[in-house]
Amino acid sequence: MGTGAGEQERVVFSSHDMMVVDTCSLVLSAKRIPHRVERSLDGSATIVVAEALEREAATQIDAYFRENRNWPPPPLDISVEPLSSPLPALLLMAVMAAFYAVTGPFDYESIWFSRGAADSTAILKNGETFRLITALSLHADFSHLSGNVLIGGFLLHYFLQINGAGIGLLLLVAASATANYWNALLHGPGHLSVGFSTAVFAMIGMLSAHRILVYKRFTIEMLIPFLAGAALLAMLGSSGVQTDLGAHLFGLLAGLLYGLGAAVLPIARLRKSGFIQNIGLLAAIFAVLTCWNLALGR
Repeated sequence: MGTGAGEQERVVFSSHDMMVVDTCSLVLSAKRIPHRVERSLDGSATIVVAEALEREAATQIDAYFRENRNWPPPPLDISVEPLSSPLPALLLMAVMAAFYAVTGPFDYESIWFSRGAADSTAILKNGETFRLITALSLHADFSHLSGNVLIGGFLLHYFLQINGAGIGLLLLVAASATANYWNALLHGPGHLSVGFSTAVFAMIGMLSAHRILVYKRFTIEMLIPFLAGAALLAMLGSSGVQTDLGAHLFGLLAGLLYGLGAAVLPIARLRKSGFIQNIGLLAAIFAVLTCWNLALGR
């Protein structure tokens, strides 16, 4: 857009950054201010306007820079220094598959299911809270197991990279047990549930909490894990006679709660401590073995 012929002209902006010059030219064009862009051999460019329009043009350019002073925002560093190798996730999935070879599919006459399933009557009336953890290692059938191994193993790998094998597994056991307890309270006596899928959704919740804390402001990216969990919840629903929507939903909510809570506590500073990670790993293994010992001891 040119200026009128024969008029005195003034330079209102000059820069070697052609993108900025073009942006300022666009601002003036949007305000219908006649101007001309002159490019020099040294790579710089200037914007000139008629003398009568100098103040208005300068005002519009200054206003543009003030309004966009902090835009675009600096990119967030969301890279994660891996705190765990793929080995713990692979080992856990292998152990779960091997344990299924021992327990077989759901059969309440089996000692494994009669004493290890999340039986809400036994939990709420008899105080058998060990079932909140033992139920995580039992599966209704092979398809139930394979789905949890494939999806759970993939999520567990990334979850442990963020939290470490020890702290990560300890958080996972705690969140999953809490979700199973909430589910038992919701259904009341007479409800049965088994499966690692509660832990799968707990991981999704904790990964969602991690994204929220990393971004520290609302963006659609921070909701990706939670939306993925909601989609998975809608797809799986209550897959199988011994798994249920409540366990999945409470897993998601408990994971979100534990993930946000872990940020308030000094856990983040302890993640890089090999000693703490080893203690957490031993504590998680001890919790599972103790719960099964209590279950079979009865």
